[in-house]
Amino acid sequence: MIYLKRKIDDFLKEWRCSTDRKPLVVRGPRQVGKTESIRKFGSEYYEHVIEINFVEEPKYKMIAADGYKTADLIKNISRIDPSKQFEEGKTLIFFDELQEFPEIATALKFFYQDGRFDVICSGSMLGIHYNRIESNSVGYKIDYEMYSLDFEEFLWAKGYDASFVKDMLDHMVHLVPFNEVELSVCSGLFLDFCILGGMPAVVREYIVKGTFEGSLSIQRQLLADYEEDVRKYADGMDQTRILNVFRQIPLQLAKDNKKFQISKVAPGARFKDYRGCIEWLSDAGMIHVCYCMNYPELPLKGNFDETKYKIYFADSGLLVAMLDEEAQEDLRANRNLGVYKGALYENIVGEALVKNGYGLYYYKREDSTLEEDFFVRTAKDLIPLEVKAANGRAKSLRTLINSDKYEDIHYGIKLTGGNIGYENQIYTFPYFCAFLLKRYLKSI
Repeated sequence: MIYLKRKIDDFLKEWRCSTDRKPLVVRGPRQVGKTESIRKFGSEYYEHVIEINFVEEPKYKMIAADGYKTADLIKNISRIDPSKQFEEGKTLIFFDELQEFPEIATALKFFYQDGRFDVICSGSMLGIHYNRIESNSVGYKIDYEMYSLDFEEFLWAKGYDASFVKDMLDHMVHLVPFNEVELSVCSGLFLDFCILGGMPAVVREYIVKGTFEGSLSIQRQLLADYEEDVRKYADGMDQTRILNVFRQIPLQLAKDNKKFQISKVAPGARFKDYRGCIEWLSDAGMIHVCYCMNYPELPLKGNFDETKYKIYFADSGLLVAMLDEEAQEDLRANRNLGVYKGALYENIVGEALVKNGYGLYYYKREDSTLEEDFFVRTAKDLIPLEVKAANGRAKSLRTLINSDKYEDIHYGIKLTGGNIGYENQIYTFPYFCAFLLKRYLKSI
């Protein structure tokens, strides 16, 4: 099976080189490649990898019977499986599916103080159990958030190296339009990525076969697995509500007004009954919530209305898999990304922003047509970001930049299907540059 190079690979190497190495907790939704990346790292850098999967081998939940001190845990692991070798300084202990036994996080403090072995924990539903994990190990671990592949990792999978990405960034920094060949190649690759999404199983199938054959069935199986997780990990009463919200997202993104309306989810549905369901899906890493700002100014945190939001899928490929048959056909056969009134474009850009460490915020003024899709920030500036399905005029963007009311806004960014450009304090970039926005803003 081919290994897909991931950004966590470099992070794990840096973590191993750290002199004050705390146990590592890798968080992220199911099947984004956490276990595969940790196993590869372990096999390359350690003589012994002790992997314990609390789902596949629940008997290991008994290892804390004598307490959480390192010596007691190792003694009990060895009793269950005498073949496991613990050699000081050469052993990685990998606790997988931590959500099945979050109490083991209590041991991280003792592993850190003991210092003889490196420890990595991982699991697909850690966000839901995070308070328990955090309270059991506060100050004695570091966290890494893992997502499905972003466009850069997809380019690596296709055989493109760092110089290809550097060249894209240089175009942005120097405002040099892409030539016809560059634009065609990058746009084609990005369109493939939009249809596939970044789930490793889907991307790997596409790389091996060179076609989209089988991708939809894998995506639909992943969706079924996600729904199974809801039934397994959510409390009884909330299961139906959570699934109702999840299934409603594509329908609500298809509207001109993409604000998520709880009242449309079920008859008589109210925000207070469903608030926890949206938090659950977000904690599980299945969705990203984009909140409406009270006013477009810094700071962003705390400056939003928690009752007004849009919901995007954490992986755009899963949104594609939930589209109706006609939209599927239009997208895959005709390569028309404009299906669902630009919802796909917005979802892809929102996903790219989150994978770059940004929170998601939008703005809509109640007393006018002024509306902006996203905002990002630098140390001094608030930057409105508009996603245009067609390369049209950006009226709201111009209003935000030109009005004296918005003191933190001095320029804006527009993402389109066109080329690089600059006019009236608006920087225009192709959609496929979205993953580079953070690097671009740092470089200027």
